[in-house]
Amino acid sequence: MTPVINARVIFNSVPEGYPEPGKTTVYDTTQTIDLDTAPLNGGVLLKILEVSIDPYLRGKMRAPSEKSYSPPFTLGEPIDSFAVAVVVRSEKEGFKKGDHVYGILPFVNYTIVTATEELRILNNKHNLPWSVYVGAAGMPGKSAYMAWKEYSYAKKGETVYVSTGAGPVGSLVIQLAKQSGCRVIGSAGSDDKVAFMKECGADVAFNYKTESIWDVLEREGGLICSYWDNVGGDTLDAALEFAKIGGRFIECGMISGYNTGGAVIKNILHVVDKSLSIYGFVVFRLHEKYETQFYEEVPQLLAEGKLKYSEHVWEGLDKAGEAILAVQKGLNRAKAVVKVAQE
Repeated sequence: MTPVINARVIFNSVPEGYPEPGKTTVYDTTQTIDLDTAPLNGGVLLKILEVSIDPYLRGKMRAPSEKSYSPPFTLGEPIDSFAVAVVVRSEKEGFKKGDHVYGILPFVNYTIVTATEELRILNNKHNLPWSVYVGAAGMPGKSAYMAWKEYSYAKKGETVYVSTGAGPVGSLVIQLAKQSGCRVIGSAGSDDKVAFMKECGADVAFNYKTESIWDVLEREGGLICSYWDNVGGDTLDAALEFAKIGGRFIECGMISGYNTGGAVIKNILHVVDKSLSIYGFVVFRLHEKYETQFYEEVPQLLAEGKLKYSEHVWEGLDKAGEAILAVQKGLNRAKAVVKVAQE
């Protein structure tokens, strides 16, 4: 077979602020691959279909000397993220042509994987779009589902505040909180996102760009029993100010400081004087306890429409840099996905 272009999105430079398409990441089409003869060395040849664009990718765009819970991207090499791919050829027992797999994969058209232990073969018996498996049925959905079960200690009638409530994590948290019988306040950065939070069941949904978080929480929040934090910064400060004594904070992310060197928290003393419980988490540490249950429950609920989701899809691997920047600036309309290829 004639070799085909194997496009890549390369990590080109460490950004000082927001990641710049064409500078921080570069779309490269210089490599080719022969799909019939490329050596598999006992592995699998995968065609990438969908890749997930998530806030945490910014944290991997750093120098190797900066330590974190996940390794940095390597300069000159493709970036990676959670993705869905289809098996083109296989020399690995348990994987056959046509299987769909989920795992952390590079931003390329095709890749050969020999260490397949972290790949999950997807049994899509509910016929969900493959993109959903990098969103509500993937890592973002797992973050919401697993951490809510582990840390919320929700009681009927409690008030819950969810920041970034229209995102793939926050929107699912809103729905889980409503299922727990809670009153839910959600904030997001556009009127369309406010409308989606209302669709998800939020009792109070507001646009933090047009209404003061502090004013809304004072007016509507009363005392916040639980706060799901995706933002940090001033939003976290406001939640601390209006938290109930003994309140619970689930710290999922703090995107307000990802591109600025960090965001100042002024009200942290309320952790002491309000006897607050703070639960920070990284989702893979909850996999052993909840992953089987997640896949048994969540895809079916999504297929039945009992859990809602929304997507913002960029067509083509060359749009990855644009999508990454949009997520960091909050310009994505919903869960950000890059559709690399049709099956």
